[in-house]
Amino acid sequence: MSATAGQQHPIGIYLKIWLLLFVLSTFSYLVDFFHVEGYLRWTLILVFMFLKAGFIIAIFMHVAWERLALKYVLFLPLSAVAILIILMAVEGDYTFLTRHLYFDR
Repeated sequence: MSATAGQQHPIGIYLKIWLLLFVLSTFSYLVDFFHVEGYLRWTLILVFMFLKAGFIIAIFMHVAWERLALKYVLFLPLSAVAILIILMAVEGDYTFLTRHLYFDR
């Protein structure tokens, strides 16, 4: 036995998450297979993508077992940047539509 004790996670959880990722990838493929179009297509693809990324980060990168402080350090700045990107996209659309309304006559 070594001097440092490590934490062992059961292999079953890794296999279950791997299977779940396979199922989510299959659903993502089926969106294209059944020719889903428009906003529904992009919404489904993004939902499946974010779910897969969340499971990979939580389980395979061991974030699920980290302290709450480390989770805040990792995800609060990322969330702030995402919110700012969304706000700038909304502002850009407003500016584009305003220019289109008043200058394309």
